[in-house]
Amino acid sequence: MSGERDVFVIGVGMIPFTKAGQSQPYDDMAKEAIACALADAGISYDAVEQAFAGYVYAASCAGQRAIYKAGMTGIPIVNVNNNCSSGSSALYLARQAIEHGICECVLAVGFEEMNAGPLPSIFADRVSPFEGFDRVCDALVDVELPLALRYFGGAGLAHMQKYGTTLADFASVRAKASRHASHNPMSVFRTVMTEADVLNAAVMWSGVMTRPMACPPTCGAAATLLASSEFAAKHGIVKTVRIAAQAMTTDRPVALTSGDMIELVGRDMAVRASQAVYEQAGVGPEDIRVVELHDCFAHNEVISYESLGLCPEGGAQKFIADGDNTYGGQVVVNPSGGLLSKGHPLGATGLAQCYELTHQLRGSAGARQVEGVRHALQHNLGLGGACVVTLYEKAL
Repeated sequence: MSGERDVFVIGVGMIPFTKAGQSQPYDDMAKEAIACALADAGISYDAVEQAFAGYVYAASCAGQRAIYKAGMTGIPIVNVNNNCSSGSSALYLARQAIEHGICECVLAVGFEEMNAGPLPSIFADRVSPFEGFDRVCDALVDVELPLALRYFGGAGLAHMQKYGTTLADFASVRAKASRHASHNPMSVFRTVMTEADVLNAAVMWSGVMTRPMACPPTCGAAATLLASSEFAAKHGIVKTVRIAAQAMTTDRPVALTSGDMIELVGRDMAVRASQAVYEQAGVGPEDIRVVELHDCFAHNEVISYESLGLCPEGGAQKFIADGDNTYGGQVVVNPSGGLLSKGHPLGATGLAQCYELTHQLRGSAGARQVEGVRHALQHNLGLGGACVVTLYEKAL
């Protein structure tokens, strides 16, 4: 991003996530999240010059339907579907528009109104984007389970076999998420679970996963307003959070040729995106005190510790045992409770992560506040694939 304009987060909004089937319609959820972001920034919708809407399970132009409830000002609205990284992909596009001088103020909104149960395949009459991935998964994982569970459970099993990670390690990660979420009013699941609670829960894959280790479908919306320094000054907005660096990556052949489930679920994408971000910003993982990462399964959180450089490859078990993933340790991972406890409405997740980290950098995260935060890292991953890593920094 060197030589381009600085981009600031001037407003964030989010509504409490809910269980599948218990939410408002997606357009009403998005309307509320946008209103919260506008109020947070102290501007009106007519100041917004472009908008990007992230979602997965809604029809074409659902972004227009949702954003029109904030206003019909004739601006460009772009719909973004990158699976679980749709929200952060919308943020990525919004950031580019400001960075390159196209706009002064841009909205990114994400929403999802989900049904209970495993994620469905909507277009069964045509080739699946996962066709090549499924062939690899079928060869490596010989179990009959829903797609996402096979992929991430299989990656967790590979990590266990390669590095000696145990089911108790995944349970520890899930218990940590519940402790963090207990302080988050936006979280769906706020009951604290112990490691024993997680281990003794219903088995989804014997020896590999219990039910609490997988995030269930949830509903919700979140929104972010980005702006240039000039826009902030003109509107009297105090600039507190800057996007210091951001990178989006997609799969390389290693995902399909390595014969490794960890690579199949996006390790290479995350490594390259995080390394690019560290290089852009001139900081390293040792400088990060708070992270919101993509813990769709406890297994992916463990894998992501290593992918993001928070610990060495194969070092996740020690990282967990030393308490370096929570308060009092090296870095607080998912103070919001993450996808496991806060919930994972696919299109909203990336912008909900932005919401949490913005409040962490502002010092307004309440009981979840991490001390001494100068930089905050966001990792949002979608199979098929896309990975967006964003580094925020305190601007004052």
